[in-house]
Amino acid sequence: MKLLVTGGAGYIGGVTAHRLVDAGHEVHVLDNLSTGFRENVPGAATFHEISVHEVAEILTPDAGFDGVLHFAASIEVAESVRNPDKYWRNNIEGSLALLRAIRLAAVPRLIFSSTGSMYAGDGQTSFDEGAEVRPNNPYAATKFTVDQMIAGECGASTTLGAASLRYFNASGAVRTADGGHLGERHDPESHLIPILLQAAAGQRPRFTLFGTDYPTVDGTCVRDYVHVADLADAHLLALDAVRPGEHEVFNLGNGRGFSNREIIDAVLAVTGADFPIDVEDRRPGDPAVCVASSAKAHKRLCWTPRRTQLSEIIGDAWEFHRAMLAGAAR
Repeated sequence: MKLLVTGGAGYIGGVTAHRLVDAGHEVHVLDNLSTGFRENVPGAATFHEISVHEVAEILTPDAGFDGVLHFAASIEVAESVRNPDKYWRNNIEGSLALLRAIRLAAVPRLIFSSTGSMYAGDGQTSFDEGAEVRPNNPYAATKFTVDQMIAGECGASTTLGAASLRYFNASGAVRTADGGHLGERHDPESHLIPILLQAAAGQRPRFTLFGTDYPTVDGTCVRDYVHVADLADAHLLALDAVRPGEHEVFNLGNGRGFSNREIIDAVLAVTGADFPIDVEDRRPGDPAVCVASSAKAHKRLCWTPRRTQLSEIIGDAWEFHRAMLAGAAR
């Protein structure tokens, strides 16, 4: 198929773009490189360095695209609270521009990178697709809004089929067939595993653990970490599974959650490093458990994550982190 990947110079979008190329598809990547990296784009893909707001320049009625995979978005929760307008513009207005172009070009497939952080629950039970949705920050609110927009677009169409994939913490790294190396790198970094790896590499003097009195096995909160390669596989499976006029939601999870203490111990074991760990009180609003149930994805997409061990997830991420450090030192 001829496919457009918005945000395809980013982390998950870049890994998925490589998977699509490897599968034999004709891939076009659209990214303004505000947070993405040109080297993440597959060499065999056609690259368009423009904003998703200008997608109609690429996604024209005569361009012949068979599908779109939409990753282009601002993703930092704390930033979305400080600057919600940026998230309305980038995530909602950008997606509106994309949906208009999809409608005019009669594109039959759309896969959206959504988030599991929009769910609310009891802090103990895994989230399935029927869990209560109650976004508690502008970032999650924009993702849910786009989910609703896509559902409405499919409901009004006889040709568009779409899927929203909701997951929590993409992790790990991959080596690509063309010699690339893709992993997490944000500025500033706000995700647990990369922050711990920075501490292991001596880039941070210490690590702060928030909360050790949660009702969990070791007192630290539990989160869902899914290897980015498994997430990319799910996007390809969803691309084949969508049906005209329907919008489906799929939660993607590892199959179990990992506590913050388990993540710390795994990082120490994989890296062989040691660094000071400060313990502070819980942060307001942090639930004890935040884990996805992927039963629907297992059944409908035949998707099962294959890289579920912390040692592999963190080992891949550490290899990427060291490679980035080595490259910066040259």
